[in-house]
Amino acid sequence: MTARSAELHDPATPVWWGTIALRWITLAFALGATVMHHNGYVRPWLAWTAFAVMVVWSSVTTAAFARESLRTRWLVVADVVVTCTVMLWSPLVLSDTQYAAVAPLTTTVWAAVAPVTAGARFGAVGGVLGGLVVAVSTAVARLGVDLDVARDGLLLTASGLLIGVTASTARRSQATLAQAMRTEAATAERERLARSIHDSVLQVLARVRRRGTELGGEAAELARLAGEQEIALRALVTTEPSGSAGEDADLRAALQLLATPRVQVSGPAGRVMLPAEAVTELVAATSEALSNVEKHAGVDAKAWVLLEDLGSEIVLTIRDDGPGIPAGRLETAEAEGRLGVATSIQGRVSALGGTCTLDTAPGAGTEWEIRVSRPRQRRRGSR
Repeated sequence: MTARSAELHDPATPVWWGTIALRWITLAFALGATVMHHNGYVRPWLAWTAFAVMVVWSSVTTAAFARESLRTRWLVVADVVVTCTVMLWSPLVLSDTQYAAVAPLTTTVWAAVAPVTAGARFGAVGGVLGGLVVAVSTAVARLGVDLDVARDGLLLTASGLLIGVTASTARRSQATLAQAMRTEAATAERERLARSIHDSVLQVLARVRRRGTELGGEAAELARLAGEQEIALRALVTTEPSGSAGEDADLRAALQLLATPRVQVSGPAGRVMLPAEAVTELVAATSEALSNVEKHAGVDAKAWVLLEDLGSEIVLTIRDDGPGIPAGRLETAEAEGRLGVATSIQGRVSALGGTCTLDTAPGAGTEWEIRVSRPRQRRRGSR
């Protein structure tokens, strides 16, 4: 099975086939009940009309529910409506004696299928609502509420809930499987590219780095640049894929791409998943901070990027061993219209609802601490 085929097929299809089988089994029971109580009906012709409608509707739903493309929400709603309508014919069919003897309604157990199909289509909530609608119709058709009506209502609601939970679980499992298969395919392709790059580009860069270091002079500068590109390329081909567009992305993997001989990136052993938009903004803020290190701290300055996953929030620290920022320098730069720090770092973090703290002093280096809360639903998933 491929990831694409896993996405195209409804994992709840076995549930739908179960509803089809259950509908015909209950229809056969309805036939027996109609034959058995035929002589006691006030309007036997209406009872047989109701049964004919049930046969026609069973045929229609069987043909539709057997095909995934025809399992529309409106057809499922119509299934509940038709079931309740036929059931509400019961006061026109059953005699007072049959009501006193608690004879079955015109639909009998055939009415139990509608909440099941509602659960298969809409999940647990839809199944419960379908069961409640059919339960209320049962009470109206029975001309009152007694223990039998309450019991039937409970069973109808419970069956819709059970099938709804089953269908929803199957769909969630399929989505997880499809994502895992996409990740596996992307990882396999990444490994293939890594082998190819290792046998060509990385070996050339490593040779340039070694030879340039031996020669010294301007060649040493070329060796340094080749070494930085070698590290970046190795990080690129060894980083795990972070997901498709619109999905969560791995912040740890994205930050690893910023590593150079002068920038050390550290983080948790596992992935740190955040919305892709948040990952893009945090990486951009980190890149701006590292760019400032390169511009203002000198060619010999080093920087460290530390990523911490605290569950409820993400803490990102960027520190360097440069000369630090003199007091008032940032305010002066902002007043002069140079908004690199205010916009690229603080503005991005504020847009994510996070906080940004700067700790610096002349001769003490610079440290940025960025804190961003993880969205609640993703927080539960990480746990």
